[in-house]
Amino acid sequence: MNDNSPSPLPRTPVTLLGTGAMGTALGRAWLAAGHPLTVWNRTPERTAALTAEGAVAAASAAEAVAANRLVVVCLLDDASVGAALEGVELAGRDLVNLTTGTPADARARSAWAEERGARLLDGGIMAVPPMIGAPGAFVLYSGRPEVFEEHRDTLAVPASTEYAGADPGLAALLDVALLSGMYGMFAGITHAFALLRGTDVAPKDLAALLVPWLNAMAGSAHGTAERLRSGDHTSAVVSNLAMQVAGSGTLLRTAAEQGVSTELLAPFLDLMRRRLADGHGEEDISGLVELLRSR
Repeated sequence: MNDNSPSPLPRTPVTLLGTGAMGTALGRAWLAAGHPLTVWNRTPERTAALTAEGAVAAASAAEAVAANRLVVVCLLDDASVGAALEGVELAGRDLVNLTTGTPADARARSAWAEERGARLLDGGIMAVPPMIGAPGAFVLYSGRPEVFEEHRDTLAVPASTEYAGADPGLAALLDVALLSGMYGMFAGITHAFALLRGTDVAPKDLAALLVPWLNAMAGSAHGTAERLRSGDHTSAVVSNLAMQVAGSGTLLRTAAEQGVSTELLAPFLDLMRRRLADGHGEEDISGLVELLRSR
C-alpha cells in the first residue's frame, strides 16, 4: 500500500553561538523539534551536550555563522557578542541576539549589524533554563518586524514569542522592567521570611499564606496601568496614600521588635512619605511612578 501522506516540511537550520545553561536549553528544544543545529562556544568542551544529541560543532564563530542564515546569539554580555563576531562576515545573516543587555546596547548592536549587512532582532528571555520548552516561558522580541515574522515559528519552538515593536531597545527595556518587578517582589518575600525566623511559624506555612496573597495583590498592576493612562491617581482608590503611610509605622516597629533590618522596606516607605508630603494623600500609590520619573 502506498503512503501518500505529505512529507514533513524541512525545519529551518539554526546556528547557536553560546552553549551555557540557557544556550544548551535552547539548543535542545530546537534539536528535539527537528531543526538542524550548528553550535559554537568559546570553550569548545561546552558544546558536548548538544553534539551528543545531534548538533554540529563549528571550530570558530565565523564557521558557525557561515553555516546558516539564522544565527542566534546567547552569550554573557554585549561585549562578548562584539568579541565573538569581530571580523566575522555577517552579510545576509539574520542575527537574533538573546544576550542580556540594556536598551542602548540593543540599539547600538542593531546599528552595528546593519552596517555589516545583517538584520538584527533583539530578545529578552523571560525564563530560566529549566523552563525552556515548557509552558510559561516566553521571549520578548524587538527590532525589524520582517525578521520576526520570517522566523516566528522557529523562535517559538523553545518558548512562546512576544513582539514588542520596531525599536530594537524595547525588548531589553521590557525585560528589565519585568525583572525589576520580580526583584521588588523578592525583596518583600525576603523581608517577610526574616520577620518569621525564630518563631513557631514554619517557613512552608508562611509560603502557603504568602503565595496566594501576592498573587491577589499582583492584579493591582492593572489599576496602576489605567491610572497612568488617565493621569488620575485618585480614581477607584481602595486604600489611599495617606492611609498607607499612617499604617506603615507598624511595619517598621514590628521589624524592630523582631530584630530585622528595614533596609529592604524603608526606601519604598520613604517614597510614600515624600509623595504624601507633596500633598498627594488621596492618591493611590500609583502616584509614586510620577515621583520616580521626576528624580
